[in-house]
Amino acid sequence: MAKLHVKSTPIDRISRPFVRFLHIEAAGGIVLLICTIIALFLANSPWQQAYMDLWQWPLAISLADWKLSLSLGLWINDALMAIFFFVVGLEIKRELVAGELRDRRAAMLPFMAALGGMLAPAVIYTLALGSNDGMSGWGIPMATDIAFVVGFLSLLGKRVPHGLKIFVLSLAIVDDLGAILVIAAFYSSSISFAALGLGFFGLSLAAILNRLGVRSVPAYIAVGTGVWLAFLASGVHPTVAGVLLGLLTPASAWVGDATFSQVLSSFSDRIRSGKEKKMVPVSDLITAAKETVSPLERLELALHPWVAFMIMPIFALANAGVPLAVESTSSPVAISVALGLTLGKPIGILFFSWVAVRFMGSRLPPQVNWKCMLGAAFLAGIGFTMSIFIASLALKGGLLVDGKVGTMMGSAVSAVLGLAILFVALPRKAR
Repeated sequence: MAKLHVKSTPIDRISRPFVRFLHIEAAGGIVLLICTIIALFLANSPWQQAYMDLWQWPLAISLADWKLSLSLGLWINDALMAIFFFVVGLEIKRELVAGELRDRRAAMLPFMAALGGMLAPAVIYTLALGSNDGMSGWGIPMATDIAFVVGFLSLLGKRVPHGLKIFVLSLAIVDDLGAILVIAAFYSSSISFAALGLGFFGLSLAAILNRLGVRSVPAYIAVGTGVWLAFLASGVHPTVAGVLLGLLTPASAWVGDATFSQVLSSFSDRIRSGKEKKMVPVSDLITAAKETVSPLERLELALHPWVAFMIMPIFALANAGVPLAVESTSSPVAISVALGLTLGKPIGILFFSWVAVRFMGSRLPPQVNWKCMLGAAFLAGIGFTMSIFIASLALKGGLLVDGKVGTMMGSAVSAVLGLAILFVALPRKAR
């Protein structure tokens, strides 16, 4: 029996990346949790010193008289995380071009929710910390870890409305954008404008290559590497370069569906007519088929699994391992971070969401009520990856340990409360 081929609709093509994104994030969250547990075990085991020393090992690359030497931990946080932020940039652009953030009215709810979810935690952290050391850590509780949030949402299965998943995803992407702006504006120091100028020259070169239709992947890798090195030398955190390169990636395909259909039709006609010698080369047909997918979607599909299952787990192994002690759990920084995540996130998200609905014409997603929003707001308090990353930029020494411990405490409490609220609020059977 011949197979029935159903033509995909525009909605199918738009929603497919979101569905795949959610599946990868859910599985990636599980791997991330396992690596976090391993890191915590090693940091509180007889192998503690070896574990800590591992990330201080120097690694260098050199070319002629030029040399770049960083510790293993910095290669992870500055280089591998730049790839993570590149994918974040791709996700942000995809949302702006074809997602919830494309329509101003639809984007208002996740935008306002994310804004409140960033401002309120920073305010609560500042008030709770008072005059104690560690004020520069106010950005730690502002972040949301989408991998863990989606992973925990997946535990509730089909009971979670699709609209709630999209809202949380959009909120987290806007939250990531806010975190990037915070890193660039407040956690960069000793700016070298000459190096920064070189970085923006490289970004301009990448944009020009796109406009000229250059398809060579090695060319873009070379330019991207140069941009990363320039930002590294500039004092602006090099992960910002990753985001900007992601935002520059073309979101439209170089070969449209109509053009590809013409190429395929010509190829088929030549086969049927027996004109093999004049036939379009198969390599050209393959290239045309590949170019019907936008560079943004192709890169996201290729890199997202590597980020979810390699880069983020390695980051967790290198950064989540902290010695757990009573002094850290009761320190002002740890308590302030935990309060910012567990109280600031839900308060800010809910209040600003209410403002958007009440005064800005926004509406809650289909099949989502305010109880569901409350549960999602608590889940957004799972800061983990991004919070730990910001902590590594904002704090040093014992304060850094306190910031990481506070992140773990706040994220754990937020996960439990969010899941409990959604378990009660959501229907028992799939709609």
